[in-house]
Amino acid sequence: MEKQEEAKWYVLHTFSGYENVAKENLETVVEKYNLQDRIFDIIIPMEDVIEERNGKKKLVQRKLMPCYLLVKMIYGDDLWHNVTRTRGITGFVGPKGRPLALTEDEIRKMRLEKINVKLDLSPMDKVEVIDGPLNSMVGTVISVDNEQNRVKVNVEMFGRETPVDLDFSQLRKIEN
Repeated sequence: MEKQEEAKWYVLHTFSGYENVAKENLETVVEKYNLQDRIFDIIIPMEDVIEERNGKKKLVQRKLMPCYLLVKMIYGDDLWHNVTRTRGITGFVGPKGRPLALTEDEIRKMRLEKINVKLDLSPMDKVEVIDGPLNSMVGTVISVDNEQNRVKVNVEMFGRETPVDLDFSQLRKIEN
């Protein structure tokens, strides 16, 4: 776990529409060259948005930054070739294609690191969503998963109760 503490987040550029392929290929490279102790996480940044099609509203996931992957790794020049030669990846984002680690502020804004939030919630508690596409909606807790810091909440959406799965960091308990 100590090694993961010194890892930093980097941004990789991919071919348009090849984010999933590039992620799978990089995961294969990690396996093939036993890089699990250097490359810890590969993410395609996604966001939940409400789309309207044919008069129906639906919650869908959309790429937040098309053409980019985020990688948590301990960088070294030896890894540069392994990563940049991966099919679908065009290179690192940074000056002259050399990696530039994300700042703490950027990591926090993009929610790359899990923020441990302790909430004392139980079923039937009232909560307000304070982050995400359901921001400012009020709901009722259905179930709580303290190990994963996740909560299932019933919110009124489009005129009916809809269960949604949320992170502790997205909620604020409403005191009665």
